[in-house]
This record gives sequence, C-alpha cells and structure tokens, in this order.
Amino acid sequence: MSIQHSRFGKVAVLMGGISAEREVSLRSGEAILQALLNKGVDAHRYDVNSDNIESIKQLGFDRVFVALHGRWGEDGVVQGALEAIGMPYTGSGVLGCALAMDKVRTKQVWQALGLPTAKYRVLRSESDLNGVIDELGLPLFLKPAREGSSVGIGKVVAEEDLLEAYRLTASVGDDVLAEQFIGGDELTCSILMGEALPVIRMKTSNEFYDYEAKYESDDTQYFCPAGLDDELENKVRSLALAAFDALDCHVWGRVDVMLTENNEPLLLEVNTVPGMTGQSLVPMAAKAKGISFDDLVLSILQETLEQRRGDV
Repeated sequence: MSIQHSRFGKVAVLMGGISAEREVSLRSGEAILQALLNKGVDAHRYDVNSDNIESIKQLGFDRVFVALHGRWGEDGVVQGALEAIGMPYTGSGVLGCALAMDKVRTKQVWQALGLPTAKYRVLRSESDLNGVIDELGLPLFLKPAREGSSVGIGKVVAEEDLLEAYRLTASVGDDVLAEQFIGGDELTCSILMGEALPVIRMKTSNEFYDYEAKYESDDTQYFCPAGLDDELENKVRSLALAAFDALDCHVWGRVDVMLTENNEPLLLEVNTVPGMTGQSLVPMAAKAKGISFDDLVLSILQETLEQRRGDV
C-alpha cells in the first residue's frame, strides 16, 4: 500500500450479494477492486451476505466501497447496516438509496417537484389491468417497482399479451409499474460529485435497452457525445442533476432519461450504485470528461474521508 493512500486504511469492496443482479455486481466489484489496487489502496474483495456483513468491522476494515446492485445492496438495507456499525461507505445514504430503488416513490417525488417523468400506473393485482391500455396506450412497459438492470421488464405491444406479461413481471415478487412507451432516444447522464457528466445515447437492435443489451450484447452502440445540440445537452444534464438531488442522492450515480419524439426529456429512474463493468456507462462518461477508470473509483472512495455519514 502506498503511503499516499494509507489514509484509507483497509478497504472492503462489497460485491456479489443476494439480489438478481449478483453476477453483474461481481463483475463491477472485481473491476473496482483492481482499480483500487492499481492506486495502491489496501483493498480486498468481500462477497457479502446477511450472515457476514456484521463481521466487516471485526475483520479490521476501515471503510467499504459498495459495489452491490439491486435489492439488499442498492436499496438502503446494506447502507443502514453499515451505519449501525459505524462503517464509512461510498455513495448515497439510506434515504437516497431507498427512494431511488423504488420506481414508484421516485416518480411521486419527481411529480411533487414538477420534474417531468413518463406517465405510469401502479399494478398490484390482475384487476388493476383494467383500463391501463386506455390510459397509457400501446406499446407500454411493465417493470418491477424495486429491481434494477432491467430485471423483469416486459414490453407489451398487443392487448392480448398484457395479462401474461403482467404475470411474468409480477413473478419477480413486487408491485408492477406500467409505464407509457416513449418513442425517442434513450439517454443516460452520470452524476459525479455534484456535476452532471456528458450525456450518453444508447442504440440497440433489441426491442429496448434490456439486460441482454446492457451486459451481453456486442451490438449495442453508445454515443458520447450523444449528438444533442448544446441547448438540449445542457437541459438533460440540468434535469438529471435536479432529479438526483430530489431523491437525496449523493456522490455518484446515474440518471436514465428518454426523449419524446419532440425531443422533450422525461425521467425514468436513478441508479445509486451503477454498473462498473467493461460495458458500463459511468466510466464511459467519465472518460469523455478526461477521468480514467482508476481515478474515477478513487475519487468515489475519497468521499468516505471527506463526508460524515450523517451528512449524507
């Protein structure tokens, strides 16, 4: 460990976990671990679960880098457990993670503040399907209210497919969010230390930017710069930052946005622990800003020194 980075002490990179996004988390965690080791940080992999999280302090760790995606790692649960044992950690706190993980609560907060988001309806039973197509039109999307990485998302293009699609999405074990289809480009804007990074535009041959397009396909195209005019680029960045702050999110994250056919941005969701794999978007945006992957990871860890958890 270099003298320069000895101030971090012993760092645990929390990865794996117990969510449906475990495999992606392992890939993100390994990339983060290698970046910290490259920077001379005394970092160690820690495949965390409900049985070993309390052992982090007993094992002599001084802080943790949270690389967990989905439930139990990105929803405030792990963050609360770490606060209970006085362990500094990266990223947003309990409230920000919990709000951002819940797509319905996210939309309710944005609507209360007048921030634009796609029209939706919450489905808790099959009876709630009545009238949803009349309200939202076709096609429409069905999403688990509290999952990430496009887990469980379905696109409905015909009325006769609605019930089966609902049952499939509901099988994830959650309320279902029915959301209107937006016909324009899909964008994402990364947030780092209070700044919105360059916008990325995604293009996929799949029906939408799903799990396969995100993590497995070699055909997905990413454009950064996104090809927006300066006014629209700045509008998307400002909106993303406002959306991030509205949910009490901090340090780093990613805001997903859709453009309407008239180039009006509508907010989709916030990721408080975005992917950090070879195909991930935050490192791509950071690179466009001149920030290397290793420096990006180190700057996120740095915040565990500079901010008291009670302020986050």
